[in-house]
Amino acid sequence: MTSETGGEWRGWREATEEALYGPSGFYRRPGGPGPAGHFRTSVHASPLFAVAVARLLCRVDAALGQPAEVAFVDMAAGRGELVSGVLGALPPEVASRARAYAVERADRPDSLDDRIEWLRERPQGVTGLLFANEWLDNVPADVAEVDAAGVPRRVLVRRDGAERLGEPVTGAEAEWLARWWPLPVEEGMRAEIGLPRDRAWADAVASVDRGLAVAVDYAHVAGARPLFGTLTGFKEGRETSPVPDGSCDITAHVALDACALPGARLVTQRTALHALGITAGRPPLSLAATDPTAYVRALADAGEAAELTAPGGLGDFGWLLQPVRVPHGTLGLPDA
Repeated sequence: MTSETGGEWRGWREATEEALYGPSGFYRRPGGPGPAGHFRTSVHASPLFAVAVARLLCRVDAALGQPAEVAFVDMAAGRGELVSGVLGALPPEVASRARAYAVERADRPDSLDDRIEWLRERPQGVTGLLFANEWLDNVPADVAEVDAAGVPRRVLVRRDGAERLGEPVTGAEAEWLARWWPLPVEEGMRAEIGLPRDRAWADAVASVDRGLAVAVDYAHVAGARPLFGTLTGFKEGRETSPVPDGSCDITAHVALDACALPGARLVTQRTALHALGITAGRPPLSLAATDPTAYVRALADAGEAAELTAPGGLGDFGWLLQPVRVPHGTLGLPDA
């Protein structure tokens, strides 16, 4: 099924897989700035994010009884910014026992800390913290759109971004839509079929023997799904049309409530970071008189914390907290 000008018609999942992770895909291209050159995550917004994750790792370590080795697994590690920041923020008594993994399909950056193991596939039997920051939104998913007869059909796309409707959605994907994202019987309504994300997250959690798995992402929940889906692209710091030719990031928000396994909690980033001590409180003016340098530093931290926790922005990201063989209450994290 091809076009003379735009190439083969394929579902968005297959097209995105090649565009992002193929031999010349967006995430595997050698050199260049990496993902940080095209979009800004909480990791890039402030080093306080890595500080918060380091604090979370310390809580997991304590809940595990301070084992001889505690793992930190950074899923979709980019150029290793988060895992490097976490290692740098750990207290010595935890850093000496920490084993750090960066899981990423791209090649290892030359300047990465030697303590970090760079893997194409996540490790198994993890005791510690698996942290997936903006990973699931880049797990490719097919798109469904309601046709004129009220039938959800798979959206097909060419390499140049042109779309048309394909076959009706059936089987497990239709069951997922019916349960998690039932579409109104109105032409043009769209949804991303999140079943591959659910399965990817279940596999990631299964790699943790004891500890905590956390997924952080753009999210929506049942009862508040967007009417026309969220598929979009990012290129050179700006949102753009999603074109599956390898030139841009292709992403869609995550139905994190569908990913959740028994025992999970879903909270906002604002709630999670507040529980980890990241708040935007202004430092006391008296500090400016006694220690001006500390005052300026605290003021800068407050501004960065405000961005990380801002309503309508990064603060609205979802944190899916999945304890594995440790009681949730031992981690000092909110229930909702």
